[in-house]
Amino acid sequence: MSELINTQRDIQQERALIISVILPKREIDIHDPLGELRSLARTAGAKVVDEMIAKRTRVHPGLYVGTGKAQEIADRVVQNDVTTVIFDNDLSPGQIRDLEKVIGCKVLDRSEVILDIFAANARTNEARLQVELAQLEYTYPRLRNMWTHLERMAGGASSAAAAVGGIGTRGPGEKQLEIDRRLVQRRVSQLKERILEVDGRKQRMVSSRQDEFRVCLVGYTNAGKSTVMNLFTDAGVFVADKLFATLDTRTRRWKLGDGQSVLLSDTVGFISDLPHHLVASFRATLEEAIGADLLLHVADASHERVLHQMEAVNEVLDEMGIAEKSRLLLLNKIDRIQDPSVRVVLAGKYPDAIFLSAATGENADKVVAALSQRMSGQHVTVELNADVTNGRLMQFLARYAQMSNQAYEGRSVKMTATLKQRYLDELRQFHPAVEIL
Repeated sequence: MSELINTQRDIQQERALIISVILPKREIDIHDPLGELRSLARTAGAKVVDEMIAKRTRVHPGLYVGTGKAQEIADRVVQNDVTTVIFDNDLSPGQIRDLEKVIGCKVLDRSEVILDIFAANARTNEARLQVELAQLEYTYPRLRNMWTHLERMAGGASSAAAAVGGIGTRGPGEKQLEIDRRLVQRRVSQLKERILEVDGRKQRMVSSRQDEFRVCLVGYTNAGKSTVMNLFTDAGVFVADKLFATLDTRTRRWKLGDGQSVLLSDTVGFISDLPHHLVASFRATLEEAIGADLLLHVADASHERVLHQMEAVNEVLDEMGIAEKSRLLLLNKIDRIQDPSVRVVLAGKYPDAIFLSAATGENADKVVAALSQRMSGQHVTVELNADVTNGRLMQFLARYAQMSNQAYEGRSVKMTATLKQRYLDELRQFHPAVEIL
């Protein structure tokens, strides 16, 4: 058993050479072009032992980087005892195959590393289904040239494909590749059906909360959304200085004071060049954002590429069809800003944003005040004297209103209630004498 554990540790701690191929019109961080890929590799469990930047005017059709650069990579693989080469680019199946032949070790691209991190962080059955679907859809077109990729996939089709090699499992003259493809297609269909069921349940759950004001946290990965969630609720969400530390959506009640509260949901973080099929697969997870009344866009104000990260988030929201949804920008991690001019520039560019430190709680009161103000346009606060024996009225208030300042006298209760504007006329049908505060 101990030998197995040690073997697993050795496999997890791969020695990685990370490479960014800079092409014309590709946006990069001029200060640290490999910064994000380095974080992705470390989050995936690799030890980065070497780094390389290559500039090209166009992609080499066979090796992506060209023959000379591929040989240079091969030499550095040997020199640094590298076991995995990771590209900050998306490679074709043929390019991965040809690179592995020249380099002599495993080659991964950006998308596969992201998928691996998602697989490691999936906790719920819902997230695991979506990760497996995304992995299979990524792997399917690569089956011909990337057999090792299929074998490395945990769960999913790899175990199924490995099981078909025995007697009586092959059709007349059928190739192993065709069997694998059929198995993957079958599994993809099964996963899509199960995810549709999950999506339906999620939509019903979200719609059942339509009488509540729903707020959803969105933002770039590692922007501090989970810390914001913990600041305002008792969620106890796991917080780590890693990309995609949170994958599963959580919803908690956020009490604003004065009897007001909202439902606050956390979501998976976004990232630049997030694979499109990954966004599609995780639509059920992101259902909270789709159905929210307000999006709290959390951005890491201390990050050198905060503007680029915010744009990446906007692109994903646009892909989800919710780019125009009401939003409040929270410029988080102000306790980490070293240069005061950064804050001045951001304040000038985003005058309506709130500077926040979720770690220290600085300006948390401003967030609450801004949220209460946003709610005020959709909610109304009323005062009324109600007969506690009026069951229909009390049931209506319990379902659609947040009650406070309740003073009882006999069978009568004087109270203040906050409810959505659209329910005011219905309330007056039960109790005409309603005073709007």
